[in-house]
Amino acid sequence: MQATKLFDLSDKVALVTGGSRGIGFQMAEALGEMGAKLAISARKQSELDAASEALKAKNIEVMTVANDLATESPSAAESLVGAVLRRYGKIDVLVNNAGTAWGATAVAHTAEAWRKVMALNVDACFLVAREVAQRSMIPNKSGKIINIASIAGLGGPRPDGGIFTVAYNTSKGALITLTQALATEWGKHNINVNALCPGYFPTKLSAGLADRAGEIVKVTPLGRAGGEYDIKGPIVFFASEASRHVSGQALAVDGGGSVVILN
Repeated sequence: MQATKLFDLSDKVALVTGGSRGIGFQMAEALGEMGAKLAISARKQSELDAASEALKAKNIEVMTVANDLATESPSAAESLVGAVLRRYGKIDVLVNNAGTAWGATAVAHTAEAWRKVMALNVDACFLVAREVAQRSMIPNKSGKIINIASIAGLGGPRPDGGIFTVAYNTSKGALITLTQALATEWGKHNINVNALCPGYFPTKLSAGLADRAGEIVKVTPLGRAGGEYDIKGPIVFFASEASRHVSGQALAVDGGGSVVILN
């Protein structure tokens, strides 16, 4: 097969949670540009409408589903997947991107805030993946699942960094392990499960890091933050046949920052 065909997503259906803005929209756009039909979900219909309009302007077929995966699980996962299957009949690619963060020291972190982070960053990812696998990918003996973790899931924050995100770090570490577990269990069904671990991208979710952007860039080997198309290549790779022999992996997309040893 020619290399160009390996990345072609024509006739594929991709579901991207949290796909209305930030890197979620960037990934949805990339998959659509490679030929996939899209379903994007988020909490706010107004943001979904804006994203849908931008995608349709590029002649990308897209449907939107407004729901709250954090507070309505597992029914939200069931209804989301059901809506996409009613429209398209299958789901070839799932991008588990919806997520949240909470800044607090470990001793000050409330149980309610902890559960909020875990419910969306871990529980919802599992529930949506389970629904998609059970109702589409396993019967079709084919599928690509990409969990959007974070370099925060590879360890703890710098002790001198002034950033306290214990629940976020823990949830993203759990998501990486979930990726490995599902890859092991579902490989026999020809389902690839991988994770992307973005570093600092200036988005609404990372707004709390804006005043430290200069510090982050300074210790990043490539000397820049994530840009408007830096996640496009990795997501297309994991969603396409180009990654047919890659599963259970966590790829850092962070300008090399996660491999720096700070003395």
